[in-house]
Amino acid sequence: MINKSIWYDYLTLCKPRVVLLMLITAWVGMFLASHSMLTAWPIFIYATVGIAAAASAAATLNHVLDRHIDSKMLRTSLRPIATGRITLWQASLFCLLLLATAGFILINFVNNLATILTFASLIGYAIIYTLYLKRTTSQNIVIGGLSGAMPPVLGWTAITGSLHPFSLLLALIIFVWTPPHFWALAIYRANDYKTANIPMLPVTHGIKFTKLNLLLYTILLFAVCILPCAAKFSGIIYLIACCILNSIFIYRAWCLYRADQKHEHALAIKIFNFSIVYLFLLFTVLIIDHQFGVYL
Repeated sequence: MINKSIWYDYLTLCKPRVVLLMLITAWVGMFLASHSMLTAWPIFIYATVGIAAAASAAATLNHVLDRHIDSKMLRTSLRPIATGRITLWQASLFCLLLLATAGFILINFVNNLATILTFASLIGYAIIYTLYLKRTTSQNIVIGGLSGAMPPVLGWTAITGSLHPFSLLLALIIFVWTPPHFWALAIYRANDYKTANIPMLPVTHGIKFTKLNLLLYTILLFAVCILPCAAKFSGIIYLIACCILNSIFIYRAWCLYRADQKHEHALAIKIFNFSIVYLFLLFTVLIIDHQFGVYL
């Protein structure tokens, strides 16, 4: 019998919470692209497994490439490769298995465009972001966020085999959401990133400057979230939820901006946690609005 802790370590390599959030946004793309999920459910299942396998492979490769950084940071020091519980070759073999699974499923049961975009996103995150952007520029999250914003596009193309402006709007929302999400964590873990010599914005420009940028991005995010309504892709249900969620996000960012050094770390981690709930609720409401919405 295989030790349960080994299974858990391999699951940890996949970053399941991150992958789940990616899948939720991909599912929104699938639901919005499909006229009827009753007929599209086989593609839905194949695309879900394929995208999940590719995302897990990217996460595993990130663990492999960041193993030396992970060992220096308190937040990541207990990761399986950093502690040696999983060896480098075991993780690499696991990554190849996931890549092969993703490629086989997407090529044979989904479509070529979805396959190309999925693997392009994987390369963008696991190679371009992890190996280059993360280590060289304070704008790593801003530029690298493009790969993380792709799941709605992947979901849409999995169903239709083509790109659509609405799927790109969904990606734009995630793209603008990414910096305040990660900057909140970077403020909370600023000393960790400094120790590991990672040029996150709080390390290179200070926490006050980061708090200002975080606030400005939440305001920009509100404007971007309105675009689906302006483009007649979404209705009143989404608009109401959008206004409520973004108002809360901006208010929390404002409180963080005004906070003194004693309270800013606690507020930062609360924003980080809220931003995950925010994205989940926003995209869930998109599906509800698509089914029952009243359009303006």
